[in-house]
Amino acid sequence: MIEVWTWPTPNGHKVHIMLEEIGLPYKVVPVNIGAGEQFRPEFLAITPNHRIPAIVDPEGPGGQPLKLFESGAILIYLAEKTGKLMPTDLAARYTCLQWLMFQMGGVGPMFGQYNHFAAYAPEKIPYAIERYGNEVKRLHRVLDKRLGESAYLAGEAYSIADIATFPWVRNPDRRGVVLDDYPHVKRWHDAIAQRPAVVRGVEVLSENQRRGAMSDQERENLFGARQFSAR
Repeated sequence: MIEVWTWPTPNGHKVHIMLEEIGLPYKVVPVNIGAGEQFRPEFLAITPNHRIPAIVDPEGPGGQPLKLFESGAILIYLAEKTGKLMPTDLAARYTCLQWLMFQMGGVGPMFGQYNHFAAYAPEKIPYAIERYGNEVKRLHRVLDKRLGESAYLAGEAYSIADIATFPWVRNPDRRGVVLDDYPHVKRWHDAIAQRPAVVRGVEVLSENQRRGAMSDQERENLFGARQFSAR
């Protein structure tokens, strides 16, 4: 059974949704990042980058255990392990990977920076909020153009590119986005949100979702000097 070391964040939800979609049994190992559990030795033994999610597959390639971090790498691995949710045609496969990398290199980092400066930074810096807010809107326009051309990001079939992107697009109000302004993104988002595996995936550890103000200790564990200590 695959172990998923995770927390209810967009990157965590990617892997929860993927596992629900492909139907592989998995065990959730909570890593409370607000409490600093990402710095525990047992988690660092899986990922030196102390970021969730990570997996341990006891039946990896060649029947040997495999430890894997980085959500995009995990999605590719699970797709190849099961032969699901990634095209086999070479051109279509690269289109899928292209949009997966668009999420990994653009949507995730830029949306995350907006969230940080708009919601969590102790000092509100108008330049940063405006810069990342504009980038969030620009990326929505890119998605909207693509989804006006095809049903899903990689083409007519739902794939890991959609699974990677959806958790970042949901809850648009957190980024000052109105999905009605991006009708093709809204159509895509609403269709994915209704998938039973997606409903189950975003419920994983949902009882631990942070509500209310962040404590000083949480802020230190997530954004403070502890992040940069040598390990």
